[in-house]
Amino acid sequence: MRDFVLDASVALAWLLPDEACAASVGALLDDAENITLVVPELWRLEIANILLTAEWTNRFRAQEIDFFIERLEALPVAVWRDDISSFGDVIQLGRKHRLTAYDASYLNLALRLGLPLATLDKPLRRAANAENIPDPLGLAA
Repeated sequence: MRDFVLDASVALAWLLPDEACAASVGALLDDAENITLVVPELWRLEIANILLTAEWTNRFRAQEIDFFIERLEALPVAVWRDDISSFGDVIQLGRKHRLTAYDASYLNLALRLGLPLATLDKPLRRAANAENIPDPLGLAA
């Protein structure tokens, strides 16, 4: 397995048993010790926001969230620090594929680094497929 860009949807499916595609995601991330998972800077904030919302809506208790954070911190994650040149690229990709700036940032990172993109987000998967970015999960666009 080679390094790949990891979006929040895949990380959350690994953590949360009721999320879609948990088995294929589990196989990918449970065996992640020999790869690097590359994420944009917004990744941690995106995960934190989802976990806080899950706690506030009583989907999970604080202790469960703390356990999820421990598991995430154990992943071999490399945070990519964008420079100002990424700003225009993200806007262009968002326009081209009708993606949010957040999703376009994952796509931009995969394009810049020439890495596969692991996502469960259907519009992002379609955009990655259109840009000829491999999917390490092997899901259909």
